[in-house]
Amino acid sequence: MLSSDIINHPSSSSEPFTCGENGINSKRKRRPAGTPDPDAEVVSLSPKTLLESDRYVCEICNQGFQRDQNLQMHRRRHKVPWKLLKRETPVVRKRVFVCPEPSCLHHDPCHALGDLVGIKKHFRRKHSNQKQWVCEKCSKGYAVQSDYKAHLKTCGTRGHSCDCGRVFSSYH
Repeated sequence: MLSSDIINHPSSSSEPFTCGENGINSKRKRRPAGTPDPDAEVVSLSPKTLLESDRYVCEICNQGFQRDQNLQMHRRRHKVPWKLLKRETPVVRKRVFVCPEPSCLHHDPCHALGDLVGIKKHFRRKHSNQKQWVCEKCSKGYAVQSDYKAHLKTCGTRGHSCDCGRVFSSYH
């Protein structure tokens, strides 16, 4: 379940929320899949930004940095006291990220991804030809490092071969 599928039910009492469809009691109400959060800010980043490896982005000018310390030093250049900036900021709206590729399902705000890391991984996997990580055993390439690391755990391990011709990762 994605965090974008859940909304908190605003209630002044401590009574749990009862779903009108199935009668389940909960303090949270689950949003049906494909239903966007109406309060979320929809963010569309350029393909170039999605392929950059910067994890820390300045909220004022959108410049990216690989280390949090560099972002902190950069913020000082804006000459806005960071504590004051945080205090003046109203309630932070949830952000959802859409894919910049018009033909992609995730281009639609109804199917937006809930975090920056998610949209970056999606864009690298589905819309980029850059395969930075290549397996030395089988030469298969990966655009996302976590996919490559998961592959390394199983590559070259044949597991158990059944008489029917299927191969299983373990034998019980």
